[in-house]
Amino acid sequence: MNRQERFHFASAPVSWGVEDYPGPAWEQPFERMLDEMVAGGFTGTELGPYGYFPTDPDVLRPVLQKKKLAMLSSFVPVSLTDASCAPAVIEHIRKVGKLLAALQAPYIVMAGDETPERQKLAGRVPVDGSQSLKADGLRQVAKLVAEAERVSADFGLELVFHPHVGTYIETPAETEQFFDSISATKAGLCLDTGHCYYGGGDPVTEADKYKHLLRYIHIKDIDRPVLAEAKRKGLNFGAAVGAGVFTQIGQGCIDFPNFFKTLALNGYSGWLVVEQDVKFGATVVPPGTSMSESLKYLQQIVRELS
Repeated sequence: MNRQERFHFASAPVSWGVEDYPGPAWEQPFERMLDEMVAGGFTGTELGPYGYFPTDPDVLRPVLQKKKLAMLSSFVPVSLTDASCAPAVIEHIRKVGKLLAALQAPYIVMAGDETPERQKLAGRVPVDGSQSLKADGLRQVAKLVAEAERVSADFGLELVFHPHVGTYIETPAETEQFFDSISATKAGLCLDTGHCYYGGGDPVTEADKYKHLLRYIHIKDIDRPVLAEAKRKGLNFGAAVGAGVFTQIGQGCIDFPNFFKTLALNGYSGWLVVEQDVKFGATVVPPGTSMSESLKYLQQIVRELS
């Protein structure tokens, strides 16, 4: 297998501004979005928020097959501080898992939910751990992850966890503590290059450190001046996204040549979901164009590795 065959690129509705709850972005025809993904060169998509794409697999499956797009995963946010929310999380995984299984998707992507407290600390989490989960909280999370993994497996889905800005698993230290706490499970890592950098990490370092747990990757780029200004102003995560902290891939500060070199050296093989989280209607460059140019940039990097 050469390196170009090793990496498979997908995109996701979030790059078209489709957020977790219904709004104007949900009025975009989903087939038009999928057509733009195909035109950009992508071969897979994520489900996005449950309900944006058709939830009947007999409706969605033939559309994906016609466009030769693989369905990959769904994003499941969970409360990391409120144990009473666990049953609702498990029920959501069952609901989404049934659809994903019917579409032969491989993953469930779990992340902590964004809380007001952690939103305010986006990119500025104290290094002393004073605002991080303590031992009891980590044990509670580990119990939930183990149950989520079991339910996901019932649908043939692999559970991966996504460290996420604005949540209690954001920084490299918090990510390490989290994976130490769930070491009894087989849950893997979904490394998001943009969230990693925003949270104070180096995507190249983290990709190498977690090479044995790295199952799935989200590719984002960061506009460093916008991030610096967001931190200076104390912007929460949502405001930073609205200010354009995530930029077209290749126009930001993340070292993608070394990132892909590390992936290749460590034998990573699988999907990479190219994203640019945006606010609907706020982008100068249309999402389809931005995603297409992003993929061209990444494919050139991969060709140069071959």
